[in-house]
Amino acid sequence: MLEQKIIIFVSFGYMGLLFAIAFWGDKRAEAGKSIISNPYIYALSLAVYCTAWTFYGSVGAASRSGATGFLSIYLGPTLMMILGWPILRKIIRISKINRITSIADFIASRYGKSAAIAGAVTIIAVLGIVPYMSVQIKAISTSFQLISQYPDVYMAKTLQVLDYRSA
Repeated sequence: MLEQKIIIFVSFGYMGLLFAIAFWGDKRAEAGKSIISNPYIYALSLAVYCTAWTFYGSVGAASRSGATGFLSIYLGPTLMMILGWPILRKIIRISKINRITSIADFIASRYGKSAAIAGAVTIIAVLGIVPYMSVQIKAISTSFQLISQYPDVYMAKTLQVLDYRSA
């Protein structure tokens, strides 16, 4: 079995590495050498969609409803990347010109930079992300249990798949 102290140490080391990369990116941006205007950065940011949601959420959907439920999860993002690139390009252009960093700023800027609209959009966004956050927390908990029990992982008779609806 892996010791919990080692798992926690490695986890915090990984988070520290991520913060160091973010700090480096901020310093480059201050120097006028932004790493954000790079197509690879946009591609890597899409990988966030394929984290705990893909590993835990969509597997649960596939086990409940088969291939149709699984594929429907990816239909929207796939269509957006294939057909929606002109809209995405316009959103990015507007965001760069107005130095917009959040969806609340973006929508509020369309209505005269209204603070009330920005606040309402922020509240809606926070409420909308709660189920995703619960899947992330379940994923962290389950992954920690699996890693701490390795190589003596006990497999139950019935497979329990994490489901975003039960969070």
